[in-house]
Amino acid sequence: MTATGAAGAPARRTPLVLRNRRFGAVWTAQVLTQAAGRMFQVGAVWWLIAHAAGSDRGLASGAFLAVSTLPAVVLAPLVAGLIARRPHRAVLGVSAAVAGLVALGTAAWTSATTPPALVTYGAALVLAGCQAVFDPCLTTAVPELVEDADIEAATGFELATQSLAGLAGGLLGPLVVDATGLAGVVAGCAGAYLLAAAVIGVTRFPAAPAAAATADAPTTDAPTADAAPAAGRPLRRILAELPFIRRVLLCFTAANVFTTAVFVVMPLYTRTVLHADGSTVAALEAALGAGTLVGSFTGGRLPGAPTAVGAGCLALMAAALGLPGLVGDRAGQATAVGSMALAGWCVGVIGVRFVALFQRMVPAEDRPGFFAVMQALLGATFPVSSLVFGLLGDHLPARTLCLVQAVGVLPVAAALWWTGRRHTPATDTDADAGAATTTVTAAATAVSAEPIGGGR
Repeated sequence: MTATGAAGAPARRTPLVLRNRRFGAVWTAQVLTQAAGRMFQVGAVWWLIAHAAGSDRGLASGAFLAVSTLPAVVLAPLVAGLIARRPHRAVLGVSAAVAGLVALGTAAWTSATTPPALVTYGAALVLAGCQAVFDPCLTTAVPELVEDADIEAATGFELATQSLAGLAGGLLGPLVVDATGLAGVVAGCAGAYLLAAAVIGVTRFPAAPAAAATADAPTTDAPTADAAPAAGRPLRRILAELPFIRRVLLCFTAANVFTTAVFVVMPLYTRTVLHADGSTVAALEAALGAGTLVGSFTGGRLPGAPTAVGAGCLALMAAALGLPGLVGDRAGQATAVGSMALAGWCVGVIGVRFVALFQRMVPAEDRPGFFAVMQALLGATFPVSSLVFGLLGDHLPARTLCLVQAVGVLPVAAALWWTGRRHTPATDTDADAGAATTTVTAAATAVSAEPIGGGR
């Protein structure tokens, strides 16, 4: 990691994933796991809606998405303890390997015969559980893998995986289902998971945290971050002592009730309004991922406090989600693609302004618990949202669901703006200024996307 030292601007011109091979390898593994998970999720939802579920397609797809997000919510305390007490390399490698083996077994069963729906839902539960361990573990390990000056750049690359997964997995999932059925999707997922496990297996993590923990000599930030949580505080106390961040997370959690419903609404819209096939679903997913990538690339350049920018993006997202419900059938596909791109851009901007801020504001010893709680809070409403909008999708037109999403997001945008007006502490402004500067520098040298983790 000598290239990341005090070499100044010339060293920073090289993308972090190239000058820090250790972080680059771990980031590549996350791209593979999240792309696999997204391909399975989107492909299975389209398989249920277009080929398997019949008249109950809304409930079937909503229940599937609910199952896919339960582990991040239910397992949050266990995940936090696991990440705090076990070597990060082992946690990352084992979770990817387990996901790969489960996907491989499911692929073999699916290729031999049409499996019961329970098998598909069970596979979704296990794969989501593995991802619920992998993602917060990698986030916690960022300060261990990179130097302090590179935290924002590392956060950008780490969070870029969700955009890349949305582009790759969301694009491939429906297309592979239409071409080869569910078996082809699951087989591709198995290969990606196992490759990610192999990448982690051949990557050496820094030995300093473990040695420092053994010697009981917390002389640097990295050892403290890795070892201190073993006697960590209860998760509820972490958020209780971060009131501003807690209010912001609650705002995004409320927004997720309506924004994440897009993963149910858009396939239903494609099937019942556009009367299109999997290629249209793939185009919508790709537009959402591309928009997030562009928003993350440009979000650090937007002026204003993070809560003001976030509130404006939520208001713009409400317009984007509601627009497909107002147009006719002939213009529906082009409008939907544009709306998904705009909604993704808003998600990317929000991520740039908030996630790096959280990395700076949360004490190192609380990061394992905080990021597990953050993932749980952001995903807590997703099962409910999926089930509710899935049930509504069997009784209400998809256009009406688009309008319901838009109306639901607007009050949350107002609440986030009001939170910033009343409760933004001085430290937030200072940290955000540094985060924005570093993010702009990283974006100028590499693709640095930072979506806020919308509870997928």
